[in-house]
Amino acid sequence: MSYELKTATVADIDAIIALQEKIWEPTYRAILDQEQINYMFQTIYSKEALLDQMIKEQHEFVLVYAEGQLTGFASFSRNPAEPERFKLHKIYVLPAEQGKGAGRLLLDEVIRRSLTAGGNRLYLNVNRYNKARQFYERLGFQMVREEDIPIGPYWMNDFVLEKELVAH
Repeated sequence: MSYELKTATVADIDAIIALQEKIWEPTYRAILDQEQINYMFQTIYSKEALLDQMIKEQHEFVLVYAEGQLTGFASFSRNPAEPERFKLHKIYVLPAEQGKGAGRLLLDEVIRRSLTAGGNRLYLNVNRYNKARQFYERLGFQMVREEDIPIGPYWMNDFVLEKELVAH
């Protein structure tokens, strides 16, 4: 499969939202109830929330296209308290495209950009029941702790995984 990567801008927000409308619910239906899925989607993927993430919080978004179609994205940022550590906030690929290399390509790009910016560690949160945990662990991430995060009236019960970054 031929992939192309692109840095997202605010002009891509509508495309990110449209993509997430196809990814979010299938990703979380087995581990969250529908009310929580809807609440979190609206909280995290409204135009305003994505604008804040891009502008105020300085999250960098990377889009992946397969055969010209947007199939996934990742977002990450530097940890302001520890500039050598970067956080992977999001990485999603259309369910039909999972397992074909787009997620690995996105993660490799986040690692490359983090290293270029002086990073030496990358960490992320993953729901304790999300099967994506195995993907991260296969790629060298290790669990460092559990974390319970309030989001409105709900809780995200996560593992925090981390990986030391090494230039190739």
